[in-house]
Amino acid sequence: MDAMLKELRLPRIREIYDQRIDQAAEEDWGYRKFLKQLLQEEVTNRHQNRLERRKNRAGFPFEKTLNQFEFNFRPKLKKRVFQTYTEPRFVTEGKDLILIGPPGTGKTHLSVGIGLAQIKNDFKVLFKNVQSLAGELQGAERKDTKDELLESLLKVDLLILDEFGYLPLKEELGPFLYELIAGRYEEKSTIITSNKSLNEWGKTLRDNSLAQALIDRLIHHGEVYYLEGDSYRMKGKQDLLDREDPKGKNQNQAKVSAGEEQSTESSKD
Repeated sequence: MDAMLKELRLPRIREIYDQRIDQAAEEDWGYRKFLKQLLQEEVTNRHQNRLERRKNRAGFPFEKTLNQFEFNFRPKLKKRVFQTYTEPRFVTEGKDLILIGPPGTGKTHLSVGIGLAQIKNDFKVLFKNVQSLAGELQGAERKDTKDELLESLLKVDLLILDEFGYLPLKEELGPFLYELIAGRYEEKSTIITSNKSLNEWGKTLRDNSLAQALIDRLIHHGEVYYLEGDSYRMKGKQDLLDREDPKGKNQNQAKVSAGEEQSTESSKD
């Protein structure tokens, strides 16, 4: 039995069939229920393994769900609205999302939360840092290698491009991004996070016309959110920035005292 289950590649049934035989005998299961129970556990196990593989391939920097996002810290963002982006239709309808704001406002967290939810909906998701993508493009010297990179990004159901505009971009990345977004337009979903407002994208891409064409396609079936407020990472730590360095303060006091003493000595002379 064990060898046959191994040959048929039924690892979960192979793991539990002894236990289920005993359980079936104790609870007086019929053949149909016994077989259904084994097959159901095998199907469930395969589904869970597929989700885990997709999460690993997605390349998320961390795993945080949308429910873990502190919407009370960003009251202008409505949780019920963002939950709609976790529904299958966000992907099946090829919708897009742009999240703009300074560092620490939760852009990446929101994008990862949506990505994780869409993986559970059985979609393929890929998370890419834009600088990392620029490095891959620069390393792809041959045209066929660049085409392969583009094709890999075109075929995923949901593509997340993180930190667009944080660092200066190579000039060749602009046309590549346009080709990527144009190829995904109305077919696949894309989420972009950025610290640059839309009217700054032309400067970031070094081409205003290219930026406008890219933005037009993204917002045609998409939404744009500007995240405001203090950084999550600095929550409860602002006093560290405001607090004066005691060592520096003592040094300043010593300089003042030394200056006063020197002044006093001069007046005595």
